[in-house]
Amino acid sequence: MNLETFQESMYQLIVETSTNLPKDVRRAVKKAKQSESAGTRAAMSLGTITNNIQMADENISPICQDTGLPTFKIKTPVGVNQIKIKEAIYNAIAQATKDTKLRPNSVDSLTGKNSGDNLGGGTPVIKFDQWENDYIDVRLILKGGGCENKNIQYSLPCELDGLGRAGRDLDGIRKCILHSVYQAQGQGCSAGFIGVGIGGDRSSGYDLAKEQLFRSVEDVNPHEDLRKLEEYIMDNANKLGIGTMGFGGETTLLGCKVGVMNRIPASFFVSVAYNCWAFRRLGVKVNPETGDIQEWLYQDGEKVEFANEAENEVAASKEESNVVTLTAPITEEQIRELKVGDVVRIDGRMYTGRDAIHKYLTDHDAPVDLNGQVIYHCGPVMAKDEEGNWTVKAAGPTTSIREEPYQGDIMKKFGIRAVIGKGGMGPKTLAALQEHGGVYLNAIGGAAQYYADCIKKVDGVDLTEFGIPEAMWHLNVEGFTAVVTMDSHGNSLHADVDKSSLEKLAQFKEPVFK
Repeated sequence: MNLETFQESMYQLIVETSTNLPKDVRRAVKKAKQSESAGTRAAMSLGTITNNIQMADENISPICQDTGLPTFKIKTPVGVNQIKIKEAIYNAIAQATKDTKLRPNSVDSLTGKNSGDNLGGGTPVIKFDQWENDYIDVRLILKGGGCENKNIQYSLPCELDGLGRAGRDLDGIRKCILHSVYQAQGQGCSAGFIGVGIGGDRSSGYDLAKEQLFRSVEDVNPHEDLRKLEEYIMDNANKLGIGTMGFGGETTLLGCKVGVMNRIPASFFVSVAYNCWAFRRLGVKVNPETGDIQEWLYQDGEKVEFANEAENEVAASKEESNVVTLTAPITEEQIRELKVGDVVRIDGRMYTGRDAIHKYLTDHDAPVDLNGQVIYHCGPVMAKDEEGNWTVKAAGPTTSIREEPYQGDIMKKFGIRAVIGKGGMGPKTLAALQEHGGVYLNAIGGAAQYYADCIKKVDGVDLTEFGIPEAMWHLNVEGFTAVVTMDSHGNSLHADVDKSSLEKLAQFKEPVFK
């Protein structure tokens, strides 16, 4: 094989997967957008999402700033050198990271040090199978941390909130799948897709679940019982009312695929791999002698272009009459005037802060004055030019609940008035917002191009020793729009949706499959 050509083929696969949403996923997003009532938070969110998809196309930049853990599934003819294939993929991953098509995401679990090139122990994931076909089949999925953290595994029999006992049968499996959708809420960037693995052991069950995500959204399961189960879940999961970003609405789930394997008598696992709306997976057929791409996979049917939808969304946002504009430093009085459901536009300065920053601020002084300021839960993709200036290539929100142990204390310690993220936060933060006079703003998860366009300048950066995603970036923004979902009066949209969806979950308690 010409390894130089194969490496270039893998580079193309990585770039396309990161920046160009597959056709079947686009059609699912379009269907969801058409099902929502105009003027709702869900409709606004889906408008932002379709805008973001179009911008990623045009910019050839990451759809979401969290380009995840690259996972390759490869089938090779007998005799192909898999060691050389791995080497070529490593080189392609490093190059794509350097070219800001991937965010540096490989972190040493003991030291916390970011390798900077997405290479390290266990990253990327590459899994091989041999077959007797005469071409190499390479499939890649980029699954971000927000949705990865909402994966869940059940050991049957078990008791489930809202659903009661789930036994070792098809009906117990059904309950587990519905519960998996409920527990994800908006933290996994709903509306999402799920892959389900029935059976196996702890690890093979998860592998089977993730393998289902490589199926086309529109395929039909050849196993009759699993086909009925998939159809049932798609018909009923959206009745939970969780909706896009957990804001409520008609669409919570965009796809469900289920696989089954044998198990040992003592164990009965149901494993669920959750994937956000930014469902980035593609594949190619490669000539094993030349290394060239022979065919792109997942290319059947219409490719939905969202140009018109994007333009309409921008026009609608400009006409929005109830947007509250805030510029830091923000006063407590301004914050106390906000309530859940308000749309807020941020102009001026904000600072990024993720896990490492929050832990650092617990025990240290801040490198800047944060009184009256805005913290953005974001790990951006950044590029540095020859003059040393930084530009933002992708900058959507990360899942906020990870900062729950720190957030309230840090807001009170430093006088922070607003926090932006996705998926909401818990009771400790909500109590601090009420006591201190703070607000939580929910941005649209995965909309990394949409928000990067709002960032007009990078004014500085601190704590770069934590790596690019975890550093504190000083951003100058214009028209950065998000929704108040937790206010200073003790109200939380996330708690309300959780409660209402749990009540709706109970309607599925009775047996369906005999």
